[in-house]
Amino acid sequence: MRIPFAKSERSTIGIEWELALVDSDSGDLRQVAQTVLDAVAPAGGGEHPHIRQELLLNTVEIVSGVCRTVAEAGADLERAIEEIRRVTDPLRVELMCAGTHPFAAWDHQKVTDKQRYATLIDRTQWWGRQMLIYGVHVHVGIDDRDKVLPISRAMLAYYGHLQALSASSPFWGGKETGYASNRALMFQQLPTAGLPFQFEEWSQLEGYVDDMLHTGVIDVFDEIRWDLRPSPKFGTLEVRVCDGIPSQAELLSISALTHCLVEHFSSELDAGRELPTVPPWFAQENKWRSARYGMEAILILDRNADEELVTTDLQRLLERLAPVAERLRCTEELGGIHDIIAGGASYQRQRRVAAAHGGELDAVVGSLVEEMRAGRPLLHQP
Repeated sequence: MRIPFAKSERSTIGIEWELALVDSDSGDLRQVAQTVLDAVAPAGGGEHPHIRQELLLNTVEIVSGVCRTVAEAGADLERAIEEIRRVTDPLRVELMCAGTHPFAAWDHQKVTDKQRYATLIDRTQWWGRQMLIYGVHVHVGIDDRDKVLPISRAMLAYYGHLQALSASSPFWGGKETGYASNRALMFQQLPTAGLPFQFEEWSQLEGYVDDMLHTGVIDVFDEIRWDLRPSPKFGTLEVRVCDGIPSQAELLSISALTHCLVEHFSSELDAGRELPTVPPWFAQENKWRSARYGMEAILILDRNADEELVTTDLQRLLERLAPVAERLRCTEELGGIHDIIAGGASYQRQRRVAAAHGGELDAVVGSLVEEMRAGRPLLHQP
């Protein structure tokens, strides 16, 4: 089969942000997504351009348009949040984002009444029902199809950096998991989820998709749920590594890092330079290390098995990407990565809040709700 890759303006960006709907009083999840979607639906019918349905009725997804800067994408998302709050505030429902809800029971959640979701749950059963998780997806436009797979392979060398920065799921079902990102390891249990194959040629991807369709593993391309995947219909590389991110400031900073990395690798290809890669076994190990240890992970940096603490390598990376950020007009947003390193990623802040409140996880939900409202991390929790 042939998979055409849409024309896309180079290094345009789009962001998808999955948000939980939680009760203002109890902090537990509320199954009111359909109420929100009905209220914001366009007068002429159809889907809202920036507010979308998701698998569970406790979730809405907000999406930016095709933007040239991270700030522009953030403005789209902020407008969508304001529109949602006009519906949710009178219902005493708050918005919250993290890789997982700290204490909600997965078996109490309702699935959206759509055939594709029913099919997913029927096939995946217990693991599918467990997918009470939230993530962020960043699309970056690629101007030449031949660049997509090399850039995707290069991004795997920085997978652990993105996962550590966004890690926000230390709790699951009311328990401390011991992981910075429990979500990362849960999500990969689904068929076709997890790390991508490191294909060298587009024809190999086409052969893979043909096999998956022929054997009934997938019905459409989008059912390939890799952490990094081409998006042929948009002409982008879709970076799906990150846990749900609690505040807009962090979201834009991590999106800026993603944006800069893709543009940097695109420029390196233009200059005829070889992109960094890591063997699949190192990529797999880095995913586990960053999920387990977050900002304290020691990552394998290259095929020579050189290792470094993720925060140390991030500092070097930010210096290298500074000219790219200036070109993409996201210097301020990229600088926010320094703030995450200094103040702690979400999983660290959540643990601090839990410790300060005797392990009570409703306080953690309260802090996440507050961060969403504030638009920035709250570094000095009571």
